[in-house]
Amino acid sequence: MKTKSINVGGVMIGGGAPVSVQSMTNTKTEDIEAAAGQLMRLKTAGCDIARVAVPNFEAARAIAALKERVDIPLVADIHFDHKLALEAAAAGADKIRINPGNIGGRENVRAVVRACRERSIPIRIGVNSGSIEKPLLEKYGVSAEAMLESAMAHVRLLNEFDFDDICISVKASDVALTVAAYRLLRERTEYPLHLGVTEAGTEYMGTIKSAVGIGALLLDGIGDTIRVSLTAEPEKEIAAGIAILKAVGLRRGVKIVSCPTCGRTEIDLINLAKEVERRLEGCDRDITVAVMGCAVNGPGEAREADFGIAGGRGEGLLFKKGEIVGKAPMDELADRLTAMIEGA
Repeated sequence: MKTKSINVGGVMIGGGAPVSVQSMTNTKTEDIEAAAGQLMRLKTAGCDIARVAVPNFEAARAIAALKERVDIPLVADIHFDHKLALEAAAAGADKIRINPGNIGGRENVRAVVRACRERSIPIRIGVNSGSIEKPLLEKYGVSAEAMLESAMAHVRLLNEFDFDDICISVKASDVALTVAAYRLLRERTEYPLHLGVTEAGTEYMGTIKSAVGIGALLLDGIGDTIRVSLTAEPEKEIAAGIAILKAVGLRRGVKIVSCPTCGRTEIDLINLAKEVERRLEGCDRDITVAVMGCAVNGPGEAREADFGIAGGRGEGLLFKKGEIVGKAPMDELADRLTAMIEGA
């Protein structure tokens, strides 16, 4: 389903735009040097939109200084105090993330909406499983239905104040609950959806949970922007998000196919595959590269790829577009493969 479109500092979300990747800084926003440095690293890593915490007025005002230093759309993350949202909007935030239920009532929401409408700033309604209102918990418990109803009530409130520049997220740390909530939400609204599994965990487990949840939704055609939430450096979130988009066919770039090792493998396949992956990390060409370990499946898979190697006893064959183009010893395979790709 084609969703409505919003503009976040020049990055389009929804309306058929490419799915964007987001992250959030973990520096103090008011520490301009630290925050700007991390934002620049995020942009270099491929981050499309970055969120910053705004727990106080100093952080809100810092957005203006950060906008002068870093060319990346900034989202102000607001909780409890609507005046912080007003200050962040005045400082040039490109989007405001709020839970309208925790900023102090209708008139406070109205004030935030007015400030955002005057400056064409979109609002993300963020509902987490841990922030569901008590009446909904009593009616539904912690459930996809409760998250849906919470989000749609906030949407109706913003619509009542003549505001339609909206993005929605309904996140939980439970993958199945997250997926169910987003599927219900997509049935009820055409607003763009920000996908994520909240509090997903460490780099390892958080990446797995996010890949399962976000990937399942993207394959259903649900989702317009994503954030992989990890207990790790924010740059790791960007790498994981881009990898998820590549895996579901929504982002260009190198796709590496490599086989699991087994007793037939005659080369150091594990380290060879890691080395090839490292060398091609920054390549944005839309190609498939096969790194295969033996003669059973290797030659066939390598022939199907744009470029590939199939291992033998301490050596391997090199393939290009299905044709054998050479042979090299194990310690030269990575060099020969990457040279072949770069020269094509």
